[in-house]
Amino acid sequence: MIVTVTVNAALDRTLTVPNFQAGFRHRASESLTLPGGKGVNIARALKALGQPVIATGLAGGKTGTRIVEDLTAEGILNDFVRIREESRTSTAIIDPTSNLQTEVNEYGPVVSARELHAFMEKFAYIAKGADVVILAGSLPRKVKDSFYRDLITALNSTEALVVLDAAGESLRLAIKAGPGLVSPNAFEAEALIGHEFGDDDDFRQATLQLNRLGAGSGIIHHSAGCYAYLEDGGHAAYYKVQIPPLDPISTVGSGDAFLAGYVSAGLSGKSPGDCLRYGVACGAANTQKYGAGVFDPHEVKRLLSKTKVEEREA
Repeated sequence: MIVTVTVNAALDRTLTVPNFQAGFRHRASESLTLPGGKGVNIARALKALGQPVIATGLAGGKTGTRIVEDLTAEGILNDFVRIREESRTSTAIIDPTSNLQTEVNEYGPVVSARELHAFMEKFAYIAKGADVVILAGSLPRKVKDSFYRDLITALNSTEALVVLDAAGESLRLAIKAGPGLVSPNAFEAEALIGHEFGDDDDFRQATLQLNRLGAGSGIIHHSAGCYAYLEDGGHAAYYKVQIPPLDPISTVGSGDAFLAGYVSAGLSGKSPGDCLRYGVACGAANTQKYGAGVFDPHEVKRLLSKTKVEEREA
């Protein structure tokens, strides 16, 4: 069983607006509304890949009610703690004429200490016996940056693989607790390491630095593939995975689909390199659909044949 944690769940709206310009009135030609937040998106992708998954986190107000009801309607097993304040709404505006994407994300609700304690009790129960626990996304207001660090510390006494997908101060603190895997995008990794990456060697050294900061393995994903430093059974290696450029319909959630694909392939017993290839193919397939964590499995298979991996001993 895989458990995904989304403490800042959202209702994600994707609007297609041709010739979008700030300051003008527009009509959307298409719209899609789905439950969101990184952990929710990952759970959706894992379900599409046939993996047993349960999504948990915090959900509040009428928006929170819709998040839970829509997840249930999608057939995604979920168990969220209800909170008083309203869960956030995030909006992505896609302009198909310019291929530009504009995102507006609310901060999210203020969470009380009592509500957070109720979540910790539920999480301790749900996480028992989990094979993988994925902690993903931003934190709501009034939740300390050390929140993920504390969860990872509590999980270190279990057999679960702990996967972290966070950014900023919460990532900096949590990586020190020793998650099994961290998977930032290039921008998030640059902010953590403290400099921009210019070439392959910069990316390779950055993935190793993620390990030295505390993670068992590190993956940095980007639009054309990923770089990774993976430790597997005492064997350590660097990887570079590439996929030919695609014309994206929407890039929202492609990193979440990538992580779901990687984890799913690992549970299926694939080699580290093949896990990365599969993750990249899932992330790329996500860019061909509207909706985070939404893709066609047949498209994943087609793109997998175009995805190349290079491995180098660490």
